[in-house]
Amino acid sequence: MWPYHPDLLATPVPRYTSYPTAAEFGEMHAADYRAALEDASGPVSLYLHIPFCEKICFYCGCNTGKSNRQQRLQSYLEALHSEIELVASLLPKTAFVTRISFGGGSPNAISPIEMLRLVDALTVNFQLDNPVFSTELDPRTMSADWAEAIRAIGFERASLGVQTFAPQCQIAIGREQSEDLIVRTVDWLRDAGVTSLNFDLMYGLPGQTRDDLLDSLQRTRVLGADRIALFGYAHVPHVVPRQRAIDASALPDPATRFAMADLGFTYLVGRSYVPVGFDHFAKAGSDPVARAAFDGRVKRNFQGFTDDPSETLIGLGASAISSFPNLLVQNEKNTGRYRMLASQGQLTVSRGIGKSPADQTTAALIESLLCHGRAILPVEQMAELRTALCPFTVRGLASLDGNVLTITPDGLPYSRTIAALLDPYRTQSRRPFSAAV
Repeated sequence: MWPYHPDLLATPVPRYTSYPTAAEFGEMHAADYRAALEDASGPVSLYLHIPFCEKICFYCGCNTGKSNRQQRLQSYLEALHSEIELVASLLPKTAFVTRISFGGGSPNAISPIEMLRLVDALTVNFQLDNPVFSTELDPRTMSADWAEAIRAIGFERASLGVQTFAPQCQIAIGREQSEDLIVRTVDWLRDAGVTSLNFDLMYGLPGQTRDDLLDSLQRTRVLGADRIALFGYAHVPHVVPRQRAIDASALPDPATRFAMADLGFTYLVGRSYVPVGFDHFAKAGSDPVARAAFDGRVKRNFQGFTDDPSETLIGLGASAISSFPNLLVQNEKNTGRYRMLASQGQLTVSRGIGKSPADQTTAALIESLLCHGRAILPVEQMAELRTALCPFTVRGLASLDGNVLTITPDGLPYSRTIAALLDPYRTQSRRPFSAAV
């Protein structure tokens, strides 16, 4: 079992899906984004955000709203088509798309026909180079027609928002879905040609026990998930108001959460899943991310741990984030303002940050630490970092060999906390983050 040191986990830390993190974003001018697009070249990845769900879960911190207002949904899709045309027109001929991902919200909150139209728009406007297609899906709104669209487009990868199979936990978080419904969705996706299927699961849910988590893990394995993302529920109702519907008194205490994370890791690695970073798992040998982990090619971006080698990720849609080697930008979060800007033929960026050479160096260090468990630290910072790392090295959670920092197997759940020690912004920002475990 992992050693539990609550004092080392007391401070919430970022998930580091980018560096600098979104907490450091400030006002961003469209001209900076335009320049980054016009300077892009080589392989490019696209992410399209669909900020709608038929049903809103209590726990969800995503930028999403109900899809029951058809006029608003159609207006959003029109704006998204406009943004696709504008952004594609700014990319040089030397940029070509190798990955296309849809997320939300729930992409299957729109109709299959609307998804086909979006893919047609991407095909017409961007230079596609046999891209890998992936999408998030809500099993509650999955249909045979949607499965047929997935087959027609050629989606290879899909991620299901399962979270838990325990009925009392489903009720507590506002996400009720039967196992039969999930089984049917899995069958549809496999028949449609999806070869890499991810299940999102959560621990630390209200009313959840270790047995509940173990049962969800077992059912997930039996259903043949190729990947599993096992996240700790972050209860931050001051940031996500809809979480006020969750009874905080029913949440497991920190020690129980830690034990659940340990249980999940131990169960999965003992059953032919390869740990990818600290909260993702992939089937050994068969899944592309597992192979990337074995080869040392795993990276980290806004979708988590990935085998995507591209240095440029372009986000399309409200709140979507784009990443360039020297720039991070985020689109307008408010869907109304996003629609207005896109309909006027303007870039929809509102926030972001330039990545200084120092930021780029720190980003590479943190990514190496989280993805590969080691990082070569700057010699000039060693005295300061050695002192900061001492609480972890003396307890055997990390080791320093010269200026090479390595996270030990016991230190894996402390990865984000250790990474935060390399982040100079953390000494300047008071923004609250989620618990490290």
